[in-house]
Amino acid sequence: MKILYPNRLQKLKRPVQIRNIDNTNNSTGAIIYQVKVNMYYKGHVERIRIDVCNLRKTNVILGMLWL
Repeated sequence: MKILYPNRLQKLKRPVQIRNIDNTNNSTGAIIYQVKVNMYYKGHVERIRIDVCNLRKTNVILGMLWL
């Protein structure tokens, strides 16, 4: 996993386990950090906090709440 600005990471008080669609634990481990980022989409700008984890080939997953 490549972190561009590791000094901006905020460690979570408790790790969040990642579950797969079949309800098994994800082999890449738990979410242990968050980072604040500026999200830009079609003229909309919002400062959000996102979870950081190893997703292998996927860079970002946006939930429906943001969209």
